[in-house]
Amino acid sequence: MNQREFYEQLTKIRKIASVKEPKALEKALEAEVSAVVLSTGNIGIIKRYVDLYRSHRTPVFLHLERIGGISHDKEGIAFLAHYVKPDGIVTTRNSVIKLAKLQGLLTIQRLFLVDSDSIKSGLQSVQETQPDAIEIMPALLPEFIALYREQVDIPIIAGGLIRERTQMIQALQYGAVAVSMGNHQLWKENLTDGTDFMPALRP
Repeated sequence: MNQREFYEQLTKIRKIASVKEPKALEKALEAEVSAVVLSTGNIGIIKRYVDLYRSHRTPVFLHLERIGGISHDKEGIAFLAHYVKPDGIVTTRNSVIKLAKLQGLLTIQRLFLVDSDSIKSGLQSVQETQPDAIEIMPALLPEFIALYREQVDIPIIAGGLIRERTQMIQALQYGAVAVSMGNHQLWKENLTDGTDFMPALRP
């Protein structure tokens, strides 16, 4: 999957399934989602998980800080790109974003907004690394979704602490291109039913 195809998926469906335990693997296949982010597994089993989603043509990303046994250096990311073969990775680390881009992987940079310093440093990070998308956490800070949208021309994903449809809708109305949730019941929600959102991506 290339960047254009990824953006089309985000714009079309607007939901990302965050899979945090093996028993949720199949549930993500039962829902229509833009992509799956795997936050479970280890070096011995993760290729099997990735192959499962690829066989169903579901874009799959690995949250590297949650996958055991994979080093975050040049060799580790090369192994990931050429053997495991996910569509991309999710990470908080600037260095990993840069290495993954060199290996042709799509990149989502996760930012935790906990205070004014983290907001400023997050903006500086993404302006330096230019990931394919940004994930802002927690999602329940819509005014900062709007702030980031004004400052960077990179698609924004809202994730974390989403418990109901209204929170999903609010994040999209403030400019997120998609929402990411671990609650498999929310994966089934229809977010393309005519609800008025900001344009998912800038012209």
